[in-house]
Amino acid sequence: MFRFANRRNTRVSFFLGALMTVALPSLVAAQGPGVRAGVSVEPDQFYVGGHYETSALIERLHFKPNVEVGFGDGLTHVGVNFEAVYKFDTDSDWDIYGGGGPALNLYSADGNSDTEAGLNFVVGAENSRGLFFEVKVGAIDSPNLKFGVGWSFR
Repeated sequence: MFRFANRRNTRVSFFLGALMTVALPSLVAAQGPGVRAGVSVEPDQFYVGGHYETSALIERLHFKPNVEVGFGDGLTHVGVNFEAVYKFDTDSDWDIYGGGGPALNLYSADGNSDTEAGLNFVVGAENSRGLFFEVKVGAIDSPNLKFGVGWSFR
């Protein structure tokens, strides 16, 4: 599944992905940062991370890049995800959202590392105070399935 490449390419890719995650939100209207944690399947891991959500770019469409670091199953995974979500209005304290986007996946095991492209699809629910629950389905070389919970600071 993973081809381990040299460490220099992995570090350069990680640096560029992290730079884009930090720089892109400053180019659009800001909403705020948040934290997240959960479990993934294939690889079977526990993950923690953070995100930055923009105000609506167009009606109900938000850019929500995030970084998730997973531990377990004999490897470490760093996912830099460039996701956009569309928020459906439910006329309640809870809104449903869906979306996805490309991912930069860095895998490390036994001193070897590899960088792979991926794609994520996400569905979630969030309340007006910031609590959210989400499910991600990964394609290409992203983790197959993720269940997460988090908080967006507003």
